Amino acid sequence: MATGRTHRPATRSRGIPEATVARLPLYLRALTALSERSVPTVSSEELAAAAGVNSAKLRKDFSYLGSYGTRGVGYDVEYLVYQISRELGLTQDWPVVIVGIGNLGAALANYGGFASRGFRVAALIDADPAMAGKPVAGIPVQHSDDLEKIIQENGVSIGVIATPAGAAQPVCDRLVAAGVTSILNFAPTVLSVPDGVDVRKVDLSIELQILAFHEQRKAGEEAASDGAGPAAVTREEAADATESADQGPDGDVPAVMPA
Repeated sequence: MATGRTHRPATRSRGIPEATVARLPLYLRALTALSERSVPTVSSEELAAAAGVNSAKLRKDFSYLGSYGTRGVGYDVEYLVYQISRELGLTQDWPVVIVGIGNLGAALANYGGFASRGFRVAALIDADPAMAGKPVAGIPVQHSDDLEKIIQENGVSIGVIATPAGAAQPVCDRLVAAGVTSILNFAPTVLSVPDGVDVRKVDLSIELQILAFHEQRKAGEEAASDGAGPAAVTREEAADATESADQGPDGDVPAVMPA
């Protein structure tokens, strides 16, 4: 039975906090860029700057992986790439289905970063009969009537929902019933899932609203510095907004597509 909330997984068996897990992809992206430039080692300060975190937090995060670097030398880039990839489960192939092949779903299907990060788009699914058989990113779209069969045949455990809000929960229910245990939700709605199912939510409108808040704050600060009046928001309000931006609408770090 659905719990009526977005499920947050408990701390992993190795004792890695969820906040650390959320930062591992940032480190991996920075490390991959260094690896592509054939950089052999990197200091905690350099890597932290590239990932957008402070070096103390980075060292604490890496301690959960059992990686402490070498004083005066830093971290071995290739080993860290392997270590983080293994921890994130990216050393194996993950088949993914995308449900809802509108503009957003088609854009996701065409995104070239999935394969390089350990994910394979196994199927594209849409409820529109007119879409059936049409190739998107070289993959023929299949009708949603066959969703369960497609999931079983491809061994899918990760589903991406890019449907309109009203269709998202029914699609989620079918995905879960068919055996999907992880969902990336792009629909502008909160999904109810059973325990044991992980949901990550991407809401671009919320992210834009947070940016609008910060733009308003900056405008207020500029007006105050020019003597045109008090700042539009208080420091306390700005701190609250920053915390919200860090955590996302459901208390999670917002999941975004990697650059």
